[in-house]
Amino acid sequence: MSTSTTIIAAIIISFAVSVILCPIVIPMLKKLKFGQYIREEGPKSHQSKSGTPTMGGMIILASVIVTSLIFMFVCKNTRIVPVLFMVIGFGIIGFLDDYIKVVKKRNLGLTEIQKLVAQIVVTAIFCFYIVKYSGLGTATIIPFTNGMEVTMPMWLFIPFLFIAVLGTVNGANLTDGLDGLATSVTVIIAVFFTAVAAGTKSGLEPISAAFVGALLGFFLYNVYPARVFMGDTGSLALGGFVSSMAFMLKMPIFIVIVACIYLLESLSDIIQVSWFKYTKKKYGEGRRVFKMAPIHHHFELGGWSETRVVAVFSIVTAILCLIAYIGIAG
Repeated sequence: MSTSTTIIAAIIISFAVSVILCPIVIPMLKKLKFGQYIREEGPKSHQSKSGTPTMGGMIILASVIVTSLIFMFVCKNTRIVPVLFMVIGFGIIGFLDDYIKVVKKRNLGLTEIQKLVAQIVVTAIFCFYIVKYSGLGTATIIPFTNGMEVTMPMWLFIPFLFIAVLGTVNGANLTDGLDGLATSVTVIIAVFFTAVAAGTKSGLEPISAAFVGALLGFFLYNVYPARVFMGDTGSLALGGFVSSMAFMLKMPIFIVIVACIYLLESLSDIIQVSWFKYTKKKYGEGRRVFKMAPIHHHFELGGWSETRVVAVFSIVTAILCLIAYIGIAG
């Protein structure tokens, strides 16, 4: 099967599974009362979304898993296994977090410690594979150097991997705050990785193309006004996909470019919390840098509609992915 045929087939299969599952799973989630709890301190306009079915990330996961298994067994492609492991691993963590939220009717699921420990365990297994069995070693491509690779010492590569993976996963989680935002941003990143995987003949294009199809199908029901949310089940899985693809392609530094929106969402949250705590300690009252964090809420409270925020963030991601693609050989 040619590379182009593989990509087209993976997109179509995954899209079909996603589109078929959405109208089946969404009513089931409603019947089980698996609705989203909206925190009171969030934008007032979001309170109307309370009760919207969540955990829709299961649809994305199912679509990607089905498509990946087809290529693993029919085409004997085992190269995608590490990425699939990360997707499922972080997806399970997100599922547990979501399940606790909906059962206990609260906005907090797993404790921060529980979530962090689980994420570290999944990342550690992936790190062990990369270092010992992948054959990739610690080589990393430097953007805009005509493909020059730098081999990191092990003492630097391992903490770098943990920071990159956990940062990407939690950045994806924070990005999932508006209807269709995480979906649209990540589908563009998935297109980028599909193009790179195909061009480098890495064998990873089936799973990245599967994400393109799954997210496009899910977007039909997640676009504003959303009929389903992906929940942490989906957002953590997306972060696992982006980070593992980057490392499998020896492109972790490119995460800063293609997933810049993830980074901005994380940084805005860190800056907001840190500044609030600092000013409260120094002046007796907390002060804010942004109207609200993560940063998509800042723009929303500044008068932007949800659809405008999603459109702008998606366009920015598309442009950055084009720049990153130039940076591979440039």
